Amino acid sequence: MGQKTHPFGFRVGITEAHKSRWYAPKLLYGELLVEDQKIRKFVDQRLNRTPPFAAVSDISIERTREELKVILRTARPGLVIGPKGAEVDQLTGDLQKLTGRKVVINIVEVKDPDLDSKLIAESIAEQLKKRAGFRRVLKQRADSAMGAGAKGVKIQISGRLGGADMGRKETIRLGSIPLQTLQANVDYGFTESNTTYGVIGIKVWIYKGMYEQIGEGEEFSRAAGARPRARGRH
Repeated sequence: MGQKTHPFGFRVGITEAHKSRWYAPKLLYGELLVEDQKIRKFVDQRLNRTPPFAAVSDISIERTREELKVILRTARPGLVIGPKGAEVDQLTGDLQKLTGRKVVINIVEVKDPDLDSKLIAESIAEQLKKRAGFRRVLKQRADSAMGAGAKGVKIQISGRLGGADMGRKETIRLGSIPLQTLQANVDYGFTESNTTYGVIGIKVWIYKGMYEQIGEGEEFSRAAGARPRARGRH
C-alpha cells in the first residue's frame, strides 16, 4: 500500500504554523475544537458555496480570553467586505450568534490566485461541473501555475472522468514536487466536484521554493507561530 501523508500536516510545527492558534485547558479543548470546525464549515458554505463566491482559500482562527479572531485569505476581498462593509458586518454578527463570543474578522488578499492550490482545485471543480474537457482543464491550470512562478505543480483528478462507467485517475505533473523535503514550501489543496454522474476528487500540489526564500509579503498575522518559517541549520 502507498505510504502517503498530508503535505501540510507533515510540516505543521516544523516549517508550517497551525491553522487554529489558541490554548485551552483540558475540559474546554474538545468544545473549542468542535466550534472551530463549525466556524470553518459555516464560512466556507457562506462565502464559497453560495453567491458572492468570494474565493476564500484559507481560514485561520486565533483566540484570546476576550475575543475570537477569524483570518480569511481570499482572492476577492471586495466581495467578502461588501458595499460599505455590509457583508463583513453581517458575517461577524452571524459568527457571534453561532459561537456566543466577540468575533473579529481580518481579511487578507491572496495576491496571486494562480499560486494557491485550494483556489486552483475549486476552479477545476467548477469547470468539471460545466462538463469541460478534463485534460484541457488540467493542462490550462498547470500551465498558468507555472507561468505565475511555481517551481512545480501536480494535479490529480479521480472519479468518473468524462462520464465514463468506470472511475479512474488522471494526473498532470510539471516541474519538481519534493514532497519529502520538509524545508520545501509545498502548498496542497483538495476539493470535490459534484457532477451529474458522480463525485470527482481534485488534489493539487504546488511547489513554491524553499522556506528561506519566502518574502515578508507572505506574512499575514503577527501572532506567535502564524508565519511559515525556515528551520535553522545547526
